[in-house]
Amino acid sequence: MKLVTFDSGRVGRIDGDVIVEFDCSTMREYFERDGAVGETGEIVSLSEAKLRAPIVPKKFFHTAGNFREHHEDLARVNWSHPVNKGIVFFQNVDAIIGPGESIVYPEQLTKELDYELEMAIVIGKAGKFFSAEQALDHIAGYMIFNDVTARDIQRKEMESGVFSFCKAIDTFCPIGPWIVTADEVGDPHDLEMELRVNGDVRQKSNTSRMSVSIPQLVAYHSPQTYSAGDVVTTGTIKGVAASMPNPFDFYLRPGDVIEAEIEKLGILRSTVISWFEAYGTEPPPANAWM
Repeated sequence: MKLVTFDSGRVGRIDGDVIVEFDCSTMREYFERDGAVGETGEIVSLSEAKLRAPIVPKKFFHTAGNFREHHEDLARVNWSHPVNKGIVFFQNVDAIIGPGESIVYPEQLTKELDYELEMAIVIGKAGKFFSAEQALDHIAGYMIFNDVTARDIQRKEMESGVFSFCKAIDTFCPIGPWIVTADEVGDPHDLEMELRVNGDVRQKSNTSRMSVSIPQLVAYHSPQTYSAGDVVTTGTIKGVAASMPNPFDFYLRPGDVIEAEIEKLGILRSTVISWFEAYGTEPPPANAWM
C-alpha cells in the first residue's frame, strides 16, 4: 500500500489512479492508531492532487556511514573526516519538503551544495531498547530521502567532530513521494538505487550494500525511544559530488532537477532554485549566522 499526504494535509492511500482519503488528521496519527482509521468516502484523482511530504515525524534519526562504498569514495579524495557507521544525529523536521517542492539554494551560506540518495525507514510502532529480532514489528514502511548537504559547512563542523547544521537548513530534507508499506516492499535489502541530476546518473547502487542491516539499524537507535511515525535513514551510497576529483563540476546549482529513485519506492523529484526566485529579494548576509 502506498500512503500519501496531499493537498492541504489530507491523508490517504493510492488505489490505482486515485487517492482514497483516510479519516485522520495527519500521517503520524495514522501510525499512532496502528492504521485503524476509517475512510471518509472522498476519492481524489491522483493526477489532480498535490502530493506533500508523506509525514512530518516527531523524531528524524540520521545514520551515517552505513554504505562502506560512500566512505571509500570520500577517502579516495582525502575528504576531511572519516565516515563511520556509529555517527548518529537528528534532522531538523522543519527542513522537510515534499515531492515537487523546491530546494532553495542559500548562496550566502554555501558554494558546495551536494545530494545524497538514501532510503528512509518509517517506524509504525512506539518502543525502546528492543533487539534486531524485534525490530521488524516496529517497521511500517519505507520512502525516499535526499540528504541535501552543504559540504563547506560540513567540513568546518567536522573540525569539532560533529555535524548537523550543514544538513538541516531550510528545504534541505526532501522526502517522498509516498510511504510504501513494508508488506509491499518485501525484502528491503535488494532494491536498486539511482540518483540523477538533469538526467545524468550521479549515484547508483543497491540496498544490499549496507554494512548494517535494517533490523539492526532500527534496533541500534531504539535506546533513543521511538514514537509511531518516526523516521530512520540508512545512509547514502557512492557517487556524491564531494567524492569527485572535480566536485565543483557536480555540486548542485539553481535550475538543477534531481530525480532520486529507489526500486519499488518511486521517484522523488526536486528542483534547485535561487534565493531570489524563492523570496524575491537578495539573500541576507551570511555573517548573521556563520
